[in-house]
Amino acid sequence: MRKKDVPQDAGTLGPWHQVRYAVADDGSYELVPSAGWDVVDTANAEAWADIREQAESALERVRKGELSPLAFHMVVRLMDDSILAGYAGLARWRVRRHLKPKVFAKLPQRILIKYAQALGLSPEELRRVPERVAPLPGEKDRE
Repeated sequence: MRKKDVPQDAGTLGPWHQVRYAVADDGSYELVPSAGWDVVDTANAEAWADIREQAESALERVRKGELSPLAFHMVVRLMDDSILAGYAGLARWRVRRHLKPKVFAKLPQRILIKYAQALGLSPEELRRVPERVAPLPGEKDRE
């Protein structure tokens, strides 16, 4: 892409800019700031909508007693069982087991603390889920 063609569509970046490589007039590559690109904004909006749907589904399943609160907190922090296992220092099979409400309810405090630290929560927050899914980091305000 030529330097003059770098997209400058105002979008989700707000005051921030991305940096893109572009071809200068002399044929060399240069780093050029870009305010954004509608195509990227559209793709990101669709991805965040999918994550919101997953979070709302996890929240509903927690309320029905099908999953533990751990499942909801994993989704909104974009983690799966293997990522959380790595951050918490636990085996992946244990994380999957702890997604069961009855097992999660019996977890010792030391395990809850590991999960809480990995998820950036307190152990008390880890045990609860919100009334509704709050705006996610990549979403535009939903209110």
